[in-house]
Amino acid sequence: MLRNVHMTEELEAIRQQVERFVAQEVVPHGEAWEREGRVPREVLRRMGQLGFFSLRAPQEWGGLGLGPIASCVFAEELGRSTFAGFEVTVLVHTDMASPHLWRSGSPEQLRRFLPGVLSGEIVTAIAVTEPDAGSDVAGMRTTAVRDGRGWRLDGTKLFITNAVHGDLVIVAARTRPEDRYGISTFLVEKGREGFSVSRKLEKHGWLSSDTAELSFRGCYVPEENLLGVEHRGFYEIMKNFQNERMVLSAMAVGAAQKGIELTLAWTQGRRAFGGTLYDREAIRQRLAMDQAQVDAARAGLYHAAWLMEAGVDATKAVSGVKAFACELANRVLYDCLQFHGGLGYMRESTIERMARDARVLPIGGGATEVMLEEVAKRSIV
Repeated sequence: MLRNVHMTEELEAIRQQVERFVAQEVVPHGEAWEREGRVPREVLRRMGQLGFFSLRAPQEWGGLGLGPIASCVFAEELGRSTFAGFEVTVLVHTDMASPHLWRSGSPEQLRRFLPGVLSGEIVTAIAVTEPDAGSDVAGMRTTAVRDGRGWRLDGTKLFITNAVHGDLVIVAARTRPEDRYGISTFLVEKGREGFSVSRKLEKHGWLSSDTAELSFRGCYVPEENLLGVEHRGFYEIMKNFQNERMVLSAMAVGAAQKGIELTLAWTQGRRAFGGTLYDREAIRQRLAMDQAQVDAARAGLYHAAWLMEAGVDATKAVSGVKAFACELANRVLYDCLQFHGGLGYMRESTIERMARDARVLPIGGGATEVMLEEVAKRSIV
């Protein structure tokens, strides 16, 4: 089956491998992970062994060196798992945090950390968001002050995925107080003195991902843990936001597609009013329109990824897709839950979990309103 014009034999092989892994290793155990509030480390190590964490890493450091389209394929297929907490645990590691390491890391940092990151022995997190600074990255208050041959970090980070059970956190902090954009990033290993998990956060959805508030109180970070160029971290964060928003959009497309497929099966088998639910025009036409819009979102997603792969500034395209796809996933899964009737409202149903998980997609990685402003600013003639 030709899924889109950007697919290759290699990408299709990756997609099929992800599909098999999800069916065999995720779906049978996902409910237990939801109750436990975490994805077992052995599952992540298994993904590392299979090469899932190496798709985008440079070939000279043991990766496959693939581009943004590979991330789309990977994230969309993960998005069909129906366990978005599992999906985001993986994608924060592969596409939101670790890219900062393999893009900006020194040879010594790459030798020190990257083998473990690619194997799943080291799980990464990205700590940018704060109580008073979310999409407004430049508004962060966490500071890093020079102290001998290193820095002292002070501040709080909020809503950080992989923060409880992860190993390596990429922390953004203000290093030039007089400059709104004078921010640097640091590699901070779990267990450093002055670095702690303040509290684990209980969420509306994504229950199998661990999310926490992090505290830095005079946490000493040595010189060799500065990631990239001092004071240039803001620009690196903004650059990778496009990748982050792209994979969240791919998650949304995958979830919406899976929701439609589950609902088609349910409505075509559910007897009512002398036939099936699918016999009702109001239902089948709404599902048909949902499918048309998901197809449009997928086309826009892969076009944006293609622009990124070509080295074109894709901020407008990615922002538009993020706004459209993530809002769409919520609308589609609303319909899917509605057509499941009372069962759709029960915690025992897959659709209930998917609808709950989808709610954060228009918030995380850049709220819809912020995304639309990015599009609007680039639409002035």
